[in-house]
Amino acid sequence: MSKTFHRFVALAGASILLAAACSPVLAGDVPAVRGDVVVQRDALTLGDLVDGVPAALAGTALFRAPALGQSGTIQVRRIVEAAAGLGMSGLESGGRLQVMVTRAARHVGPGEVEAVLKRLLEREAGLDPRFTGIRFEGTSPALTLPPDETGPLVGGDLVYDRRTRRVLGTVWIGSSATERRASMRVAGVALDLVEVGVLSRSIERGEAIRATDVTVERRPREAVAPDAVLDLGPVEGRVARRALAAGGLVRNGDLIRPTLVDKGEVVTVVYEAPGMALSLRATAAEAGALGDVIGVVNPSSKKAIQAKVIGPGRVAVSPGQTQRVVASAAAPRLP
Repeated sequence: MSKTFHRFVALAGASILLAAACSPVLAGDVPAVRGDVVVQRDALTLGDLVDGVPAALAGTALFRAPALGQSGTIQVRRIVEAAAGLGMSGLESGGRLQVMVTRAARHVGPGEVEAVLKRLLEREAGLDPRFTGIRFEGTSPALTLPPDETGPLVGGDLVYDRRTRRVLGTVWIGSSATERRASMRVAGVALDLVEVGVLSRSIERGEAIRATDVTVERRPREAVAPDAVLDLGPVEGRVARRALAAGGLVRNGDLIRPTLVDKGEVVTVVYEAPGMALSLRATAAEAGALGDVIGVVNPSSKKAIQAKVIGPGRVAVSPGQTQRVVASAAAPRLP
């Protein structure tokens, strides 16, 4: 049997294998370049980039994938050339010129790292995590890991200076110190947080504050003005002394109680005691808000007394002023 015959048999066998490998393509749809893809491995295979690839060729590595969590592009022309080198031609591009490739990753951001440090500070330094924040030194810490790295983020090796509030610690992936993976040393300062009122919308001068206009946020105490409102109970119903911008802290100096009695206004003076109820008209000598004690003058007798503002156009006198009220009640009693 000649060498030529043996070479013919070998070539025929290779052709049969190639035909078998490509038979799904011939029998099905035309292979097509994928749109944007997400991959989890270091290498990009033909199957990652092209739909309808024979199983025998799908795992063939063609290009290096982007770094973890990064994206990059590959020209469709290069994909077509690489496929042609494997015996696949006539790929459908769908009009694309390039394919965006993203490398899948697990991202551990500063928020997760801060949460780990706060748990350490609670356990080892007794700090309340609800009112503790971390200001990191330098670039905010972050880890980029393979997507299959699903272990918990834990921490240890805490060093905390109570005087300076400086914090040092180590965070890593793994369930114990003996299984540390992707460990990172972090440094920062523990912040003392306080709850403050923050305006959720802009307030015009003279406009009353509603409960829904203020939200509670935790801010570093060092960055909060001394007159910032920490107790939101008395805020509702007060009016803005000036225009206030959304997002700003609510400050005591920005709010005033609404005026219920104007200077010169005719008001009703009331006195109530067991077995006695008096009321008379008087003129306010000064303006007042709810709870203010102002002077009022009976226009008939010209008697002046001190009274507490109890409502719009209404003031009340205390029991100790009974005689003065009776003496001032020269005006007709109101029905």
